Amino acid sequence: MPFNFIEGEVLLIDKPMGWTSFDVVNKIRGAIRNYLREHAKEGSIPSGKIKVGHAGTLDPLATGLLIVCTGKLTKKIEEFMAKEKEYTGTFTFGASTATYDAETLPENSFPTDTLSKERILEASLNFVGNIQQIPPMYSAIKQDGKRMYELARQGISVEIKPRDVFIKEFELTDFEIPKVNFRIVCSKGTYIRSIANDLGVSLNNGAFLSTLRRTRIGEHKIENALGVLEFVERLK
Repeated sequence: MPFNFIEGEVLLIDKPMGWTSFDVVNKIRGAIRNYLREHAKEGSIPSGKIKVGHAGTLDPLATGLLIVCTGKLTKKIEEFMAKEKEYTGTFTFGASTATYDAETLPENSFPTDTLSKERILEASLNFVGNIQQIPPMYSAIKQDGKRMYELARQGISVEIKPRDVFIKEFELTDFEIPKVNFRIVCSKGTYIRSIANDLGVSLNNGAFLSTLRRTRIGEHKIENALGVLEFVERLK
């Protein structure tokens, strides 16, 4: 059998836009269950419950590398989550949003004629190395047992403590203001949405994350990942 999902597999999946990380895990778990039922010899391979989990959430609007572990290798999820990440994407200047990304409509508008490549590059230098950032209110962080995004949607505002994160590399790769493309290599727990918002604030302007793609987790690269439906087809 080419896959041993019970002992454990580490699957590199390219998460599509619009899917939650849970959607991906749920789809893969269902496909694996069907695979086990069809390939198991009677009594030799259990065809019921199978452990499946992911190593680090991607927001629904983000795409890219999602590591999915099965069986006994779900124990390695924390290890994968601790590895450094690489992202590419786009910041859009001239506006801010409540979620710090394109999930919600812009709340404020700012002129962008005062922005320049040089000003944005200079401001970005303050976001390299060890920095403190405040996660977005719309995040999966728990506060008193509830997800922050649940509180935000109820109109409940709570104080969020800054977090220490490490930005190893922050490269601005293309400028078509108000849109600026980037590449970031960072530590676990870094919110790229917060970098977008904070960069805008530092320029007395607004900015939000308009696209995001995770391209690497540790030594694992997006080039080696399969699409969700491509993986499902391979199990048929």
